[in-house]
Amino acid sequence: MHLSRRGFMATVPIELTAELAAKRDQLLASLATLSSVAVAFSGGVDSAVVAKAAQLSLGDAAVAVTGVSPSLASGELEIAIEVASAIGIRHEIMRTDELGSEGYVRNAGDRCYFCKTELYTQLESRLAALDVEAIVNGANVDDLGDHRPGMKAASEHRVRSPLAEAGLTKAEVRELARYWNLSVSDKPATPCLSSRLAYGVQVTPERLRMIDEAEVWLKEQGIANCRVRLHEGMIARLEVPVSDLVRVASSPLRETLAAEFKRLGFRFVTLDLEGFRSGSLNQLLTIELVK
Repeated sequence: MHLSRRGFMATVPIELTAELAAKRDQLLASLATLSSVAVAFSGGVDSAVVAKAAQLSLGDAAVAVTGVSPSLASGELEIAIEVASAIGIRHEIMRTDELGSEGYVRNAGDRCYFCKTELYTQLESRLAALDVEAIVNGANVDDLGDHRPGMKAASEHRVRSPLAEAGLTKAEVRELARYWNLSVSDKPATPCLSSRLAYGVQVTPERLRMIDEAEVWLKEQGIANCRVRLHEGMIARLEVPVSDLVRVASSPLRETLAAEFKRLGFRFVTLDLEGFRSGSLNQLLTIELVK
């Protein structure tokens, strides 16, 4: 094994099981039926696998497109640029304006719908300039059973999900990433900064900046997997690995952390004793929002 410049583990290519090899072939064949594609590309493992498959199937007829806005966490654009370069796929960067959407700023349970609508609308408007005909995303089978309003937006804009179509699970996507020796094969999921705001707390550039700077600070302290959740009243709820709970709650880090977060604009700083976990704010969704 070796590390990429960003610190994610790159592995020696592995052998695939017969079942996964068949799904890989199905993925490649599915993309080959499209004359040209734009991959909605975040630089995470899912979109990286789609980009690699598109590059193998379509060559120069495939392009990876990364949307950039205040909701993108620090360092993620640089990772996307590095991964696209390693894959060898054409890469374009475009600005998106989801903060211009009232539905997005309102931050109800369907926030992701407005985000993806903005992304796919922008992509559609650029298809001719990009010289491609179809849009694909990185949704896999596991995503279909989660709370994913963005999938509704994908359907409305006729965006294909080749990983899901090939029956690939998240674990299998990571296996394919290792098989293709992608540096992000073990990269943790990194959803947009807006996902850190409790539903009903409005999304603003200032709040996104606070969250981003707080998470960057925690990572500088050696806490890589973390979330800073922002709740009503400017309350920061920290999720860190269980193994880091004692350290975060003890001197001298506790005092330094509290002072830094208050400097950033948080009024109260709390530590979630359940530790780091993805999607914890979905527990706040009402039955009406989930429908």
